[in-house]
Amino acid sequence: MRVSSTKAQNNFGKYLKFVEAGEEVIVTKSGKDAAKILPCHDAAAVKEEQSDYQSSSSWVSYEEFLELTEESEQRFELIDGVIYNLASPSYKHQHAVGELFGAFYNWFKGKKCVPLTSPFDVTFFKEENNICVVQPDIVVICDKDNLDEKGKYKGTPTLVVEVLSPSTRSKDMLKKLELYKQCGVKAYWIVDPINEHILIYVLEDNDIVNSKTYSKNAHDAVHSEVFEGLAADLQDVFA
Repeated sequence: MRVSSTKAQNNFGKYLKFVEAGEEVIVTKSGKDAAKILPCHDAAAVKEEQSDYQSSSSWVSYEEFLELTEESEQRFELIDGVIYNLASPSYKHQHAVGELFGAFYNWFKGKKCVPLTSPFDVTFFKEENNICVVQPDIVVICDKDNLDEKGKYKGTPTLVVEVLSPSTRSKDMLKKLELYKQCGVKAYWIVDPINEHILIYVLEDNDIVNSKTYSKNAHDAVHSEVFEGLAADLQDVFA
């Protein structure tokens, strides 16, 4: 991201948030690159494979997040005022996504609801001043009327699938579970390619009403609690 020296001076706090989120900010003067704003990380505070950044400046607003994503080639999420930089996924991660999406695509073909894969922004209006934007690995949307004229989705998926990575495990299992629970998602699948199991949460009225774990070792096929007949063989998902 390149910004003029005037913009950098007048909005330094905003661009500092972008730097803390992993964005490269180059300051220009008279049209030429003049300086670069670099992060200074406290080594004691860095966690293994951490990819989330809590701004020391303040809460990151939805408008600031939109400006960042429009000017950056990186992928980010915004949850409760915190920007998360999305790292490149592993082979196991992408294989699981591909197998599940293949099963979803075939089952939903010709039906009202549509499965989609990341990168695809889902905007949640958690509270009046707390708009969150995430990119789940797979979503099933049944409310296509919540797509705006630019094809941006600002609705509530019926089913969300997240495949865990070492850098996203805590966020997916805690922060996103809470987000989806509060925002009306009906089913949340957490796929663990390391331990080769899928945890399914059925959500209703801001609560977990049911949960079940399907394991490759048990030769299970995972079954949807929301869409009767939707299933995927874990031997294929974790091949």
